[in-house]
Amino acid sequence: MPLNSAFDITGAKWGEVKKTAHYHLAILPWGATEPHNYHLPYCTDMLSSAAIACEVAQGAAEKGVNAMVLPGIPLGSQNPGQTTLPFCLHFTQATQAAVLKDIVQSLKREGIDKLLIINGHGGNNFKGFIRDLMAEDPSFLIFSSEWYTVLPRKGYFEADIDDHAGEQETSVMLHYYPELVRMDLAGEGKSKPFAIESLNKKVAWHPRNWQKTTEDTGIGNPLKASAEKGARYARAVVEKYVELVVELASKDLY
Repeated sequence: MPLNSAFDITGAKWGEVKKTAHYHLAILPWGATEPHNYHLPYCTDMLSSAAIACEVAQGAAEKGVNAMVLPGIPLGSQNPGQTTLPFCLHFTQATQAAVLKDIVQSLKREGIDKLLIINGHGGNNFKGFIRDLMAEDPSFLIFSSEWYTVLPRKGYFEADIDDHAGEQETSVMLHYYPELVRMDLAGEGKSKPFAIESLNKKVAWHPRNWQKTTEDTGIGNPLKASAEKGARYARAVVEKYVELVVELASKDLY
């Protein structure tokens, strides 16, 4: 997806940025660096989040709200069995917290007091970080969301199991970055559940060992994915985010 320098700081120029008197908030795409079956790129989680974020900023601008999309963060928390795969990068909670804190401090110095994180990686969890930062300064508001959970998959996609590099994620990537997707290489994304049924029923949580769970690093069959499905879902998600951004810019929380 080509950068739109009016809404994405990665491609923006100072001459363009200075024309906007006030930015209501910043949007931060956050992902990971990890294998995504055989057909999707390592930085899928960051790329999909960044593409959605740019469309959100553009849609918000059309409604009079100024948001700037920050560079996507490819620093994700990984499961056992992923961390030993080539170039699958694991970043600790401490590192992620430090990165987020520095971004917040930078925005505060610039007079921006709201940040929306659009996350694309299931291993990331920002709630504790946000609570810590807002305990230090409640006036800076931070919001987090996972784009893939904004709307249920049902009605948009067919697969029952669709957790990683499956039909949903592949469809969205086919919509935004078709040149990066190799459907001719895609594995079936077969997965193996825990032998302990209580864990499958989520009585307790334990990180899955990725190499014991899946053969091709995918969980969910991507073979029914299409750009059309991805476009329909992404458009609906972007609409929800635009509504959120406009509300954040124009209303008090309470």
